[in-house]
Amino acid sequence: MLKGISPLLSPELLSTLYRMGHGDEIVFADAHFPGESTNDTVIRADGLQIAELLDAVLPLLELDSYVSDPVLMMSVVPGDSCDPSVEASYKQSLEKHSELNPAIMFAERFEFYERAKKAFAVVMTGDTRKYGNILFKKGVTPV
Repeated sequence: MLKGISPLLSPELLSTLYRMGHGDEIVFADAHFPGESTNDTVIRADGLQIAELLDAVLPLLELDSYVSDPVLMMSVVPGDSCDPSVEASYKQSLEKHSELNPAIMFAERFEFYERAKKAFAVVMTGDTRKYGNILFKKGVTPV
């Protein structure tokens, strides 16, 4: 355990966040996401909800201020439904922990999968809410 760092953050996740560079992306995926078949670097965070994990991660992660979409979620497939409280909980974490507080942008399902393939890592959570996947682009840590 470390002072000031949430116990929700595993050593593997902390190491991954530290090793990421400017422009690298990380996906926090719901339990439905095909993480293992999408990306070679998968970190397990079973039993954790994404919103709780974001409250632990966002104080440590500077978001990229040089792009229009440092935060990206998967769009709802036409004809499907989603729980609006998912996005609301992510916005709450962003407002609380990010000075940038960017808007959440959306990508079509297969476009999101393509971004996830190129991501630095995918964090698989136990969150069972549909369309809970969210991607962050790391920025430059201020001096």
